[in-house]
Amino acid sequence: MDFISTFLNAEVILRIYPMLLKGSGNTVALATTTIVAGGIAGVLICLVRLYAPKFFRGLAIAYVDLFRAIPILVLLVIIYYALPFIGIRLNAFMAATLALGLVFSSFTAEVFRAGIQAIPRGQTEAAAALGLSFPVTIWKVILPQAMRIAIPPQTSNAIAIAKDTSLASVVAMPDLLKQATDAQALTANPSPLIAAAIMYLIVLLPAVRLVSYLETKFRNDGRTT
Repeated sequence: MDFISTFLNAEVILRIYPMLLKGSGNTVALATTTIVAGGIAGVLICLVRLYAPKFFRGLAIAYVDLFRAIPILVLLVIIYYALPFIGIRLNAFMAATLALGLVFSSFTAEVFRAGIQAIPRGQTEAAAALGLSFPVTIWKVILPQAMRIAIPPQTSNAIAIAKDTSLASVVAMPDLLKQATDAQALTANPSPLIAAAIMYLIVLLPAVRLVSYLETKFRNDGRTT
């Protein structure tokens, strides 16, 4: 009974539920913005790395290597606390989106690079023989095939970055973890943190199973083609 009243106190959870609901909405907004913006940026960086002139390819490689290596927490602190010293001020949501988006775009670029390089070179040559321009070849021939290869690992990366949104609490963004931490301080009870963990699981466990399903589906599709 002491365990239940301490960690799963229904009265406390019901009292602070509106705070957690608001935090979960902010977390979903942050994750969605990061995944969409970072995904688009990552695909563009991938194309620069593969097809741009040598100088720009080098910049793309440096970008990917840098943001895959730097910890998100360090990047978030630099963006939110250091940039104001050079006159760039971002609110907590924008700072978190930028930090998470930079990291997610670098991983996206690598995922799509692997997907594109797995496509036989004959596909590009056949498109050129048909008179398709390079942009049309990329859009109509290469990217659709690369997407099928990239979806499982990209979904896994999206889940990872969704979990990393909890780091936004470091810059006082009222995400789910920040709201749960504030609620814990308000009620002097850890039940809000347990409730937040359960809310994360409710959203992310189906996504984890989706990754397994997609991996199996595309692996089987590859065997039948």
